[in-house]
Amino acid sequence: MHTTPAQRSRRAPRRAVLSTLVSLLLAAGVLAGASPAHAAPSDLCARVGYDAGFRGDALVTAVAVALAESSCDPSATNTYNNTPPSRDRGLWQINDYWHPEVDDACAYDASCNARAAYEISNGGTNWQPWSTYNAGHHWRHMDEARAAVDRLGHHEPGPAPLVYPAESGRVVSARSADGRLEVFAAGADGVHHAWQTEVNGGWSAWEFLGGPGGAELAVGPDADGRLELFAINGNVFEHRYQLRPSGGWSGWENFGGGGKDIAVGANGDGRLEVFASGPVGVFHRWQTAPNGGWSEWESAGGRPADSRVEVGKSPDGRLEVFALNGDTFQHLYQTAVNGGWSAWEDFGGGGHDLTVDHNQDGRLEVFASGPVGVFHKYQTSPTSWSAWEPTGGPADAQLTSERSPDGRVEVFAINGSVAQHLWQTGVNAPYGQWETFGTGGTEVTAAANADGRIEVFGTSHAGVHHKWQTGFSSWSEWAWLSTTSGPPVD
Repeated sequence: MHTTPAQRSRRAPRRAVLSTLVSLLLAAGVLAGASPAHAAPSDLCARVGYDAGFRGDALVTAVAVALAESSCDPSATNTYNNTPPSRDRGLWQINDYWHPEVDDACAYDASCNARAAYEISNGGTNWQPWSTYNAGHHWRHMDEARAAVDRLGHHEPGPAPLVYPAESGRVVSARSADGRLEVFAAGADGVHHAWQTEVNGGWSAWEFLGGPGGAELAVGPDADGRLELFAINGNVFEHRYQLRPSGGWSGWENFGGGGKDIAVGANGDGRLEVFASGPVGVFHRWQTAPNGGWSEWESAGGRPADSRVEVGKSPDGRLEVFALNGDTFQHLYQTAVNGGWSAWEDFGGGGHDLTVDHNQDGRLEVFASGPVGVFHKYQTSPTSWSAWEPTGGPADAQLTSERSPDGRVEVFAINGSVAQHLWQTGVNAPYGQWETFGTGGTEVTAAANADGRIEVFGTSHAGVHHKWQTGFSSWSEWAWLSTTSGPPVD
């Protein structure tokens, strides 16, 4: 479930002999009325996945992930080069280090393993704890998974996995469909780009892309896995996109007039939705079909003007927009999945910057910085919020956040003097204390590698540095991405 680069390239889970598999399928009821010669291992995953609670698209994805993880072999075990030393067990390869609550008796029992996977994945809406999902390896098994669900004969509706929006700012990063991270940084001369040369691996040299100078950036995945990059400054708004998943890029294309900030999120049906702020408030534009063309710009109800904008997604799949300027903090939200929007509602006082992330159980967490440090506010249900709580931390900081491999939210803050971070002490739990993460800078963003390790990118007048988890609780030193520093970011 949590693997290293070598483990992913060499994984070959051991399989049970055919007679053992057939007896397990019989025990699960999959072979009732069918010849064992026509049974497939995926039928077992479909049956126990359905019994555990997976439905609709979430069931198909669950079967595909299990095929990628274990070939749907309930006795599969993997220990090769796991960091920390640990075992991945059973159909969904539940790791004994990260999930000690799942004992071996449960992990190697098909039905119990499925129930554990259902719990860990928040009902099939969050597959980020599985490295095969992060690397896109499950896609090659989707046809087989759909066929198994079709043979099961159950087609009840259910949730698709949530696609969480990427951070926006002057440096942004997202994973291509093959699992490699790509990073974009906005210099005064335009946008610069670097990418991992292999999954979880080293980096290319920086490539100059042109585009708007001194821009704010956002990046998001289309429904087919192609990344789209958006760049705005006070005069120009442009975008470019991958021509195929993990492939080359288009040239820059006009996307609208200039503005202050942008953010992008993915609707429940995969259509991207882009929000832009400016002197008269917030506007939005959306894809008219997944992977398709775009609507015209429409007002999102006005305020707040010249705001920092971020997009989150509630546990039920509705997008939420958060907009902060120096005087006010407001939000609006979809009234239904893929649907219309509420009016703006007050969310707090003004501030400097914000970041939005989600707990393991799907509830959103919002952090905002200001002159006395960083505060946070979190969902207590899909429609209600806590009060603001102080966390300390750097004053007037740029913020970013990402989730550790076990689902804990980690927050990073940087101002001109210091970089710090804090993290949840447990899954869905309160936070610890801020700790030093480096010296000062101008911008920060975090992304997750395909194996779950967080990678942080920090900018300064000297260029772009990065720092990454070397294990799941230890960090490298700051370094250039490759042999070049990248653009200065003021």
